[in-house]
Amino acid sequence: MAEKAASIEEQRRRLIAEGIAVPQKKKDEEEAHFDSNCITPGTPFMARLADALRYYIHDRVTNDPAWANIEIILSDANVPGEGEHKIMDYIRKQRGNPAHDPNTVHCLCGADADLIMLGIATHEANFNIIREEFVPNQPRACELCGQYGHELKECRGAENDTDLGDEYCKPEQREKNFIFLRIPVLREYLEKEMAMPNLPFQFNLERALDDWVFLCFFVGNDFLPHLPSLEIREGAIDRLIKLYKEMVYEMKGYLTKDGIPELDRVEMIMRGLGKVEDEIFKRRQQDEERFKENQKNKKARMQQYGRGRGGRGRGRGQPAYVPSHGILAPMSAPMHHSGESTRQMASDARQAAMQFNATNDANAQAAANLKALLNVKGEQSPAEVAAQESRKRKAEQPIIITDEDEEPKDDIRLYESGWKERYYRAKFDVGSDDVDFRYRVAWAYVEGLCWVLRYYYQGCSSWDWYFPYHYAPFASDFETVGEFKPDFTRPTKPFNPLEQLMSVFPAASKQHLPVEWQKLMTEDESPIIDLYPADFRIDLNGKKYAWQGVALLPFVDEQRLLETLKSVYPTLTDEEKYRNTRGPNRIFIGRNHKSFAFFQQVAESKSNDLVDLDPSLLNGVSGKISYDSTATAPGLPFPSPVSHEECQDLPTNCGICVLYEDPEYPANYVFPAVRLDGAKEAEKTLRPEDWNERRDGRFNPTIGFNRNAPRGGLDLSGQRHINHHVRGAMYDRQGGNDNYRGGYRGGYQGGYDDRRGGRGGGGYRGGYNDSRPDFGRNYAGREGGGSQHYHEHQPGGGHGRPHDQQPYQDNRRGGGYHRGGRGNGPPGYQRPPYRGGRGRGGGGYQGNSSWR
Repeated sequence: MAEKAASIEEQRRRLIAEGIAVPQKKKDEEEAHFDSNCITPGTPFMARLADALRYYIHDRVTNDPAWANIEIILSDANVPGEGEHKIMDYIRKQRGNPAHDPNTVHCLCGADADLIMLGIATHEANFNIIREEFVPNQPRACELCGQYGHELKECRGAENDTDLGDEYCKPEQREKNFIFLRIPVLREYLEKEMAMPNLPFQFNLERALDDWVFLCFFVGNDFLPHLPSLEIREGAIDRLIKLYKEMVYEMKGYLTKDGIPELDRVEMIMRGLGKVEDEIFKRRQQDEERFKENQKNKKARMQQYGRGRGGRGRGRGQPAYVPSHGILAPMSAPMHHSGESTRQMASDARQAAMQFNATNDANAQAAANLKALLNVKGEQSPAEVAAQESRKRKAEQPIIITDEDEEPKDDIRLYESGWKERYYRAKFDVGSDDVDFRYRVAWAYVEGLCWVLRYYYQGCSSWDWYFPYHYAPFASDFETVGEFKPDFTRPTKPFNPLEQLMSVFPAASKQHLPVEWQKLMTEDESPIIDLYPADFRIDLNGKKYAWQGVALLPFVDEQRLLETLKSVYPTLTDEEKYRNTRGPNRIFIGRNHKSFAFFQQVAESKSNDLVDLDPSLLNGVSGKISYDSTATAPGLPFPSPVSHEECQDLPTNCGICVLYEDPEYPANYVFPAVRLDGAKEAEKTLRPEDWNERRDGRFNPTIGFNRNAPRGGLDLSGQRHINHHVRGAMYDRQGGNDNYRGGYRGGYQGGYDDRRGGRGGGGYRGGYNDSRPDFGRNYAGREGGGSQHYHEHQPGGGHGRPHDQQPYQDNRRGGGYHRGGRGNGPPGYQRPPYRGGRGRGGGGYQGNSSWR
């Protein structure tokens, strides 16, 4: 924060020195700064959030009929553990109960990548994840002027006088899209990925998936740094899987079982990786040098293009920043359209590309005339003059290639001989002859791998474990890990919430702590002042930006911290004491729920005794409940904790709340990582063309059915280039071109429109006949030999006849691809969730199927 504030102030002074108007500082905004560290268990913010969630649940079960027959379990910040892992604990303990339905459908909401690993680790038949779509390169407001379209270092202090469009609106105003990820589909891909022929033991998909999850931990997770030789952007996961599939014949078994790794086999994998570490580091250096050279050449081309086009490097009227959306989308086109709007958008883009040069100069002249006319009507203010001058200076400023983004100094040079000695000397301050130290680091790392894997499959095995180093060892240092025996049998317990805050907060966030506790972070006389350094070193560790580096903070001395906190415990207020307690889970139901009378009986008993739940009354949920002394009884008013017009007090509460505990298991119980008996496999959705083994098994999913498929950007010159060559090619073929009809056996009659066919031969017709994702296709060959084009037979045009060149016919469940079949053949690709209808005549690409 301090570094960013300094950068803003430096840019402000620079602009003022150049005589450019700069927006004034807003004192109220500075005071209202939101410290995101408050989103940590134990803070007043999280206590208010828990109250708001309880109000929201009561409001829903009282006013929303959709909530009438469901159970809601709230595990707020006072219940120890990460949210997603508390949910996993709940699922594991429900799976172990005989009343659990093995075909329960789960949907987990969250953006963390580890949710995918957790979903696979459950081995549940129906597990799904919903998450907000991540759109890279989203524009951010300049920290100085608040405008979009440029970064802080490019700010000229001027107000933006052009409408940059929806791409540049505030984040809260942008449309939110969501991704629905089905774990069963991912399992299909991984089943193909992990296929290993002629194994010396029986192949077990569940065990292979557990090994895949374990191998991903080496690339990095929330608790361990990734190995130096494994960078995910370099295909580290693919490298590990390939190595695993090569060595599994030597290992003669799987790496893990029920969340516990076989360390002798882990050592074999690491030995294999260690043999190629030299090659990995050298190739990384070559790739980085090639990338820097390409970037340099790219800047040179941009400079040349910019000077040739008036010094700007982009067309007039285009924003300075255009976010990327993927592959082949016009830069100024809206990204989320379908049906008629898409066709109109494509037509407009073609017309704009053809007319751009003819109209651009005229538009510029018209704008200049209008501005001159407006200037006659009134004098400009000094701010407007300064804004125009700043834009003028920016436009006239030449594009100069500099080395302002200086690469960090690399003292390790992993690509040169002696890299291991230099690494341990620089990172651990250990000499090259201390082999035992390297092994200790490797053992500590492996202990961490064992802890993380148990965390995913069995729950938290130790509340006080941590990796005691800032850096990871090399794969070649795992030579003796097969002898290591991890031990997590010692009983441990989590910190209290305020103790946890003292363990993770910097002194800059002390305002969320009790007053007397804050002094322990700042006063020189504090026995633990060394745990909160005001200045500390950040090792870039080969990265470019500080946020990517390693913060070299001291590790917390647990015993010394807890001993010091004893002296300030008596100063806590009642509210702070409540926030500092480890709380229970709570379960809520509404008045119309079938178990309401049972819950009300437990609540009215006001007894702390636990009562077993009847799973038949709660849709299969098992556990124990007891009286909640903080709950609001049904029939009483429920005050809103939020001062907002949308959050009114509830005059009559219709919900009931009791405390909830998961089913209990013995301390040494091991939850089996298996698919439960009775679980029904989801219907397969992976098709032959979705998997291309000739490309090393890289995925080739069909995304054409997705209206929000990612697309990239082409500027107008790129569009003109494509239009020129596509049109030219089409004119050169048979019969010329009549509005994309006729010519070359029918040409291309619109990918999104099912209108008339080519008079010569029909071509590829159909496309999308509806804005909805309606599928079900039947490709049929045109009568006559040799063209091998897809033809949609129209009424009165004769029947298609199979081509000998296209014998492929897969009629699984009445669908698949029927290439070259007769016009009245089966109804095309027909498999849930895409339910296709039978076509008239040749079927073609029907548009009357339904989304199910």
